[in-house]
Amino acid sequence: MHDDEGVPAVSPGEAVELVRTGALLLDVREDHEWVAGHSPEATHLPMSRIAERVAELPRDRTIVCVCHVGGRSAAVAAALSDAGWQALNLTGGMEAWAAAGLPVVDDSGRPGTVV
Repeated sequence: MHDDEGVPAVSPGEAVELVRTGALLLDVREDHEWVAGHSPEATHLPMSRIAERVAELPRDRTIVCVCHVGGRSAAVAAALSDAGWQALNLTGGMEAWAAAGLPVVDDSGRPGTVV
C-alpha cells in the first residue's frame, strides 16, 4: 500500500506485525507529543533532529515512521527511502494507532493520550 504522497505505507495492524518481527517503530513527533502518549514499542527521534542523527538509524531493519496523523512521518519515510533505508509510513499516525485500540503510554509508562 502507498499513502497519498506515494510513500510505501502500512496500517496500524500491519505496523504491529512488522515491529513484532523486528522492524523499528520510529516516532518523529515533537517532545511534548511523545511525552503525552506514544506506542510502548516506539523509539523517539523528532523530525527536526533526523538530519543530525540519521546515522543512528539501523540500515538492517525496516523502519516504520509515525507522527500524529501521518504527514510528517510520510516526509521522513520518503527521505529515508530516498537515502537507502527501507522505510514505511504508518497511515493515519498515532490517531489511527489509538483508534485501532493499540496501546498508548505516557513518558512514565501510564496510559497516555495522543496530542
